[in-house]
Amino acid sequence: MVRVLATILVFLSALPAFCQSGAKYQVATITAVEPHREGNNAPSDRPSYDVSVRVDSTVYVVRYTPPLGVDTVEYAGGRDLLVLVGERTITYNDILGRSFEVPIVSRKPVTPAKKSK
Repeated sequence: MVRVLATILVFLSALPAFCQSGAKYQVATITAVEPHREGNNAPSDRPSYDVSVRVDSTVYVVRYTPPLGVDTVEYAGGRDLLVLVGERTITYNDILGRSFEVPIVSRKPVTPAKKSK
């Protein structure tokens, strides 16, 4: 009985190591949202947005094309969300838990602001 209980405890203690994923989601803050303009400076038929997202000490600009009829991203400045930063894309989950990828247009490092005394 003791052996069975010990085996079960060893199995249960090792279980979290197998359940962890390699993906590391980070907190991001939407810092700016601007309508994307094509080369002729005219809006396209289906609107898309250049969204600036700050993750740690880097600001990423991503191209976001909302589903038809949804334009709430225009009012998302200052909102925090969890993102997974990839090589060329950023992955986020919507309120229903569905994952979406958006392409990274640019990235630039941000130096922390100096605190005044």
